[in-house]
Amino acid sequence: MANYTTITFEHGNRVALVTLNRPDSLNALNQEVMSEVAHVFAEIDRNKDIAVSVLTGEGRAFAAGADIKEMAPQGFSDMYVEDYFAGWDRFAASRKPVIAAVNGFALGGGCELALMCDLIIASDKAKFGQPEIKLGVTPGMGGSIRLTKAVGKAKAMDMVLTGRMIDGTEADRIGLVSRVVPHDTLMEEAMKAAKEIASYSLPSLMAAKEMVGRALELPTTEGVRFERRLFQGLFGTEDQKEGMAAFTEKRAPVFKDR
Repeated sequence: MANYTTITFEHGNRVALVTLNRPDSLNALNQEVMSEVAHVFAEIDRNKDIAVSVLTGEGRAFAAGADIKEMAPQGFSDMYVEDYFAGWDRFAASRKPVIAAVNGFALGGGCELALMCDLIIASDKAKFGQPEIKLGVTPGMGGSIRLTKAVGKAKAMDMVLTGRMIDGTEADRIGLVSRVVPHDTLMEEAMKAAKEIASYSLPSLMAAKEMVGRALELPTTEGVRFERRLFQGLFGTEDQKEGMAAFTEKRAPVFKDR
């Protein structure tokens, strides 16, 4: 297992916990963070003992955005040739479910990082925003597309054009987050959700994540066909047989991820 300098990583009982660990910079997302997050989630995808992950931030922020000091001196050719931010696509392509436990500021790249996750559980102290417009730029980690798909054009335009922050209550109301919980119980609730998810069959979890993700990309007819094929494919797994047998026998299933 790699040694990380900008994140911490632990796992047990089929649940991984990854924490952004640059609290002095409010967990600003520099290139090293991007590389380490992409690396650890590739490791998680390969680890058969992990079914689901929780991603959170140390201190007062989930992530207060991309690292401005790192970006400020860059020119167009630097950003274009390096394909700046493209490494986040590797994280977004994680095949296992990821829960974002948003403990504080999730601004700019931090909001975009949360949107790459599958569930967002937010503290009632969380703050979301896309303030890039105030710096003379725009979202660059997928915020314009993922935010619009999550909350619709009107709310996305409001957040992107004004750069204003919204609190957890508004984020919940507009559909940006999955749920809002008291700040002091955030990690307890996130881990509780993770443990419930981890109790299910990994092939079905991965299929469910894939089909919901594709729902945002495909026309309805194609999406239904894609869902049906994955559903049908699960009938080739041992866990489908076990799950349905357990239901009819009125007992808890024992899944083997096969």
